Amino acid sequence: MNRRDFLFGATAVAGLSFGNKAFAHAAKPKARNNPIWLMTSAFPDDDFDGVVKRALSVGAQGLELCVFARDTNRTDHVATHLDYDNFTPEKAKYVIDTCNRTGLRVSVGAYQNLIGGDPAFQEKNQDHILKLIRIAAMLGGDANDVVCGTFVGYDQTLGRTENGFEKNLEKFKKVFTPILKYAKDLGVTVCVENCPMEGWVSVSSPDCYCNLPGCLAARKLMYAILDDSSNLQETYDPSHDIWQHIDPSDVIEAMDFKKLRRVHIKGTRNFANDAEAVNWGRLFPMQTVNTELAKKAGVPLPAHEWDRLNYEPRLPGFGGNDSCDWTKFLETLMAKGYANPFVIENEGCNSSHTGNMGATLQGFQATILNTAPVIWPLGENGYAFDKNALKPMKIAATGNLPVMTMAKLNV
Repeated sequence: MNRRDFLFGATAVAGLSFGNKAFAHAAKPKARNNPIWLMTSAFPDDDFDGVVKRALSVGAQGLELCVFARDTNRTDHVATHLDYDNFTPEKAKYVIDTCNRTGLRVSVGAYQNLIGGDPAFQEKNQDHILKLIRIAAMLGGDANDVVCGTFVGYDQTLGRTENGFEKNLEKFKKVFTPILKYAKDLGVTVCVENCPMEGWVSVSSPDCYCNLPGCLAARKLMYAILDDSSNLQETYDPSHDIWQHIDPSDVIEAMDFKKLRRVHIKGTRNFANDAEAVNWGRLFPMQTVNTELAKKAGVPLPAHEWDRLNYEPRLPGFGGNDSCDWTKFLETLMAKGYANPFVIENEGCNSSHTGNMGATLQGFQATILNTAPVIWPLGENGYAFDKNALKPMKIAATGNLPVMTMAKLNV
């Protein structure tokens, strides 16, 4: 038994001594009961009822429902688990009734470039997020802890001009101010995620910063530049800082913690001394040149857009270690009082990326078990989420909200 087990284990006895010290009354740890959800991007072929069954089969407590647009220019994520064009009060009631019957909870999200990329799709992507905010409101919004997750995106054309980063901040303010006001009026929080989305540009692009909140400084500046950022919060994914060689626990300590609404559980295994890093370094992404020239020089080239920064996605506890100290990270969150859901985003190279549903579900199960001892109470049958703490979801009184567009908001 180690020292921590002695102090905090269920069988700790007052007055026993350990080494040269005596402990009269070991303090009980604060009760922990965070739900673990699944991000449904791993189930592109399922409908809503199908992903509910997936969550129950692996012992999860909720779902971040991916609701990607069918007419988007993003092809790497296509899961659409709610009918965003025909979402009615009856469908909202069905979702809420299903959640109350199964003990699951939900949020919604679609992760697209809202301020940059193809000009033909920018407003289309913005309009799609407005549809998801409408859905979140009809599912009860903040009253039922239903948030809308998204990226901000980045305008690389602006970014490559003088003061390009600040110009992106200004464009973010212009685009998101009416979006956030609309969401706030409906009682919905918008959560932005921190993935830099390095694969959103071609492999020949000299840089690959494609999502404004991809670093902590940007997120702080985003809050500061808005006149009212009260309903803008964060979904933090530690994997994106790990491959940037940043300890995510340090980010948690340095961030505005009250803005943290969701945490994605996804790991990254950095390649410590591979040929790509040795040849190209780690300050900039790998570049590409003529294939024959690279072969003559003995220089490795990136295989595709996402193969530029010398890492691979993993799931904690499945198939070996990754480059995150998960115990430290989770304990840091618990010590600061994080009480919101953890959401497993399965992009594991040995799990969802195999294309094998069995391996996908095994990855989710392993990650739940890897996370449980830190965030769930210990009972007679081991670590388990206490469902008695769940409050029933309430039917929202919104009625059939009209579909909103950016053109209407900006009139």
